[in-house]
Amino acid sequence: MTNNQNNWDNIIEDTEAFRDQIATVDHSGKRIWIYPKQPKGRYYAARTWVSILFLVIFLVMPFIKVNGEQFLLLNVLERKFVLFGLLFTPQDFHLFVLATLTFIVFIILFTVVYGRLFCGWVCPQTVFMEMFFRKIEYWIEGDANAQRKLDQAPWNTEKIRKKVLKHSIFFAIAVVVANYFLAYLIGMDEVIRIIREPLSAHMGGFTGMVVFSGIFYFVFARLREQVCTTICPYGRLQGVLLVKDSIVVAYDHLRGEPRGKLKKHKTPNPVETIRSAVSEEASSAQKNQTPEFGDCIDCKLCIAVCPTGIDIRDGTQLECVNCTACMDACDAIMDKVDRPRGLIRYDSMSGIESGKRRIFSPRVWAYTGVLLALLILDIVLIANRGVIETIILRSPGQLYQKKDETHLTNLYTYTIINKSSGELPVQLNLVSPEGVIQIVGQEPGVLEKGAKSQGAFFLELSTDVIQGRKTPIVIEVLSEGKKIDEVKTNFLGPGKRK
Repeated sequence: MTNNQNNWDNIIEDTEAFRDQIATVDHSGKRIWIYPKQPKGRYYAARTWVSILFLVIFLVMPFIKVNGEQFLLLNVLERKFVLFGLLFTPQDFHLFVLATLTFIVFIILFTVVYGRLFCGWVCPQTVFMEMFFRKIEYWIEGDANAQRKLDQAPWNTEKIRKKVLKHSIFFAIAVVVANYFLAYLIGMDEVIRIIREPLSAHMGGFTGMVVFSGIFYFVFARLREQVCTTICPYGRLQGVLLVKDSIVVAYDHLRGEPRGKLKKHKTPNPVETIRSAVSEEASSAQKNQTPEFGDCIDCKLCIAVCPTGIDIRDGTQLECVNCTACMDACDAIMDKVDRPRGLIRYDSMSGIESGKRRIFSPRVWAYTGVLLALLILDIVLIANRGVIETIILRSPGQLYQKKDETHLTNLYTYTIINKSSGELPVQLNLVSPEGVIQIVGQEPGVLEKGAKSQGAFFLELSTDVIQGRKTPIVIEVLSEGKKIDEVKTNFLGPGKRK
């Protein structure tokens, strides 16, 4: 740390008392209800457009089908997962684990570089809360002061009308959102079927919809920012993932401090002037002289618009979701007092202290390398996963059987799973050594998409080709004469006599 910075710290009283509790809970543990002022500005407008795009994708995606499968489906109950139209079965669990690891590394990398940019722009909780539910609340009840007065007012016709209207719309939206989330879990076709058919035929599905709707309504009507501050694990993780080079919504304390109310004779004080005058201001402070004020006029508008009720000027905090509301509010004030924008901006602590942004540190390059390696491995495995999964096992507890003096048989069980997007006629064929497959019961036949066929067969080999206790065999699965899978196993024989 430079001498100038040390001198500056002597001027500013440094306190961390605000970290002793979250901004939405008082000392007694009681909830502090937040009434954020409606933000306006370029970032808020950009986030609005991003939210509209998010909503369009969210509403349209369940109707998109690729080869007859929903584009994205996470059906945990039936263990059916579809990503980008590709069907994944429980036998593809290793791919799911690998994709999960890739996602975790991506979160770490993204947070190290860009902080909680995801939370402020595309997190479903933030998008629905700030861009839809909150806007409806502003439209019905007015801005922050009007909402506060309405809540404090006695119950009358006007208050009842506004509250009933607001919460009715909230619950209606929650029902729609809940149905769409269910569409990602059980499929849009199933959701539509539950809606169209009699209630008595789908009591379980209807109950699920009601429960989901109630949860969503409670989250956006009452829980709100508590999801981000006390429930979401990502907010907790950022404390250990963020570094001094991470890009976050940050207050430029070098330019803004010391704070002071705006005076008419006060002239603009750009950041370059502030940084060059730090030593002089520190000296004047030691002589009990009033130092030159920074650009922050202490209007507290950045606090008024914050949806989690924090003061960004205290530094990066657990509650901050990087929603940019304070940036828009501060930029508007800077325009009015004829000072440069960006007193609160996207920057890193290193960037504020040095005036230079350093995004790609060795730590970031290391995370990037691991992420790329995992992505390449994901692509290779998914591309070579095949259209069918075949499992052939010797029947447990069974020894070889003698058919005659020159031939032995083994009993096997098979499971064939169709992972393609259409029907597949399948049959088993012995590649090596020379022998005969005798299916017990019905042939595998034609498999529907996502279906599986299970059965058993005897494998008959001549004693001339049996190599000993275990003879390697290769069985292929054919579809219309074309090999689509291959399985290697062993044939159990009598072994060689000494």
